Amino acid sequence: MYIPTIYKNENQTEIRNFIHENGFALLINQVNGKPWATHIPLLLETNSEEKELLVGHLALENPQAQSLQNNSEVLAVFNGPHAYISSSWYDHENVPTWNYIAVHVYGIIRLLNYNETIVSLKKLVDKYEAQSQNPIRIEDVSEKTMRQARGIVAFEIAITSIQAAKKLSQNRDEKNYSTVISELEKRNDYQSVSVAAEMKKCPR
Repeated sequence: MYIPTIYKNENQTEIRNFIHENGFALLINQVNGKPWATHIPLLLETNSEEKELLVGHLALENPQAQSLQNNSEVLAVFNGPHAYISSSWYDHENVPTWNYIAVHVYGIIRLLNYNETIVSLKKLVDKYEAQSQNPIRIEDVSEKTMRQARGIVAFEIAITSIQAAKKLSQNRDEKNYSTVISELEKRNDYQSVSVAAEMKKCPR
């Protein structure tokens, strides 16, 4: 993706934390010559060779699942908070814009076998059940229910490159930067308040 230098995020720890915290991604490739995207959770993992991977799965009936082939390239897009920025908030004339955080991950697909699929499902369930009052475990699910695992295509993506954008009004002076934060907080909606919180954390 196009990222002006001022908005480029190269803090690797921050990027990895962002992926962990915003794991519901868009998986994008070509299906029959056309762009195709599916919204799915993806886990960031490190294999035995200390190489980073994304792990996930698609429904077998999804045409995208049928299009996946070993060694083919895919793109995973992770989105964070975003909000409209009105130029009426500035002390000078300018154009409106949009603040956002996003990470694009490119990588090479490897399809998983059934046993690997079950391991990947366990990791996914364990991550998102961690905050549940009565967490379920794959190990406790009945054989009948687990047959549904035959209806998915699981994969891992060996990461080849990561592009990270953090567009948070870094091009504004202190006065206008503070005003943007204040105006976002006044909106009192989740996206605007989240962007304001990220702006407060952004070094100046």
